[in-house]
Amino acid sequence: MSGAGAKKGLTSGVMEWVGSACKFATDRTDFRRNLLVNLGLFAAGVWVARNLSDFDLMSPQPLT
Repeated sequence: MSGAGAKKGLTSGVMEWVGSACKFATDRTDFRRNLLVNLGLFAAGVWVARNLSDFDLMSPQPLT
């Protein structure tokens, strides 16, 4: 493939992947997909809460 043809193929491949990912995430009729997306979002939220917070939830808190 030439350079221009390879770049166009790569761009269309990425756009196709993004489009299929959006369709996968927004399909309201498929229970398994909705469950997978919701569990993934929950796991991402748990990861953010555990790794980006400045305090440890398991340690004793100071009394005020």
